Amino acid sequence: MVEAIQDAGVVVTGAGGGIGAALARRFAAEGARVVVNDLDAAKAKAVAEEIGAIAVPGDASTIVAEARDALGGTIDVYCANAGLPSAGSESAGEKVWALAWDVNVMAHVRAAQELLPAWLERGSGRFVSTVSAAGLLTMIGAAPYSVTKHGAYAFAEWLSLTYRHRGVKVHAICPQGVRTDMLDATGSAGDLVLQPTAIEPETVADALFAGIEEDRFLILPHPEVAGYYQVRAAEPDRWLTNMNHIQQKWEATR
Repeated sequence: MVEAIQDAGVVVTGAGGGIGAALARRFAAEGARVVVNDLDAAKAKAVAEEIGAIAVPGDASTIVAEARDALGGTIDVYCANAGLPSAGSESAGEKVWALAWDVNVMAHVRAAQELLPAWLERGSGRFVSTVSAAGLLTMIGAAPYSVTKHGAYAFAEWLSLTYRHRGVKVHAICPQGVRTDMLDATGSAGDLVLQPTAIEPETVADALFAGIEEDRFLILPHPEVAGYYQVRAAEPDRWLTNMNHIQQKWEATR
């Protein structure tokens, strides 16, 4: 058991399946009081009933107040997990870009606006952002997703550097492929880049809890991502050339 999580009030968005459901199950197993959120009310209810949690369906951007009430007035941990796997290039329509930005970045910002006043007043709170390795690196064939996940990572990073001395803990989860419906939606690009090393959602939850125990910001369920990230920072042209080779390989299969 992770002592910091026992009896904590936890909200997990996008928890009707995939990573979100795995996080909700793990928090409940660790003794937390959990709110399960999802746009799909039936899925949220099913997971909540399974783990003895409370379902609060709806848009993740709008449920903080309702979730807080459901937990008796206090949210201790907020998992901004809901995400949108938007594919396409620079030519993706304005609506695609706007929705990706709204779900993958602004939902996190809006949640933080609601949560931080109480957290800063009491000197504690934990914000968990499900980003993606795409937020550290990139993903071929998915410009809106890659760009907005970079934004999600940047916002989590900013929260951590701004408020860590005031008791707010932040974790950014950055997995590569995870065996979920979202991975299936990535199509041939995901088949090439993500499927070969894809992990189960429960492995992501394990990585988060190891990071909570070690008080780490960056959570890498695929440890090899650290090496890729180092090369990207230290040798950007080498990294871009390698990624372009993958792009060309993908184009040859289409």
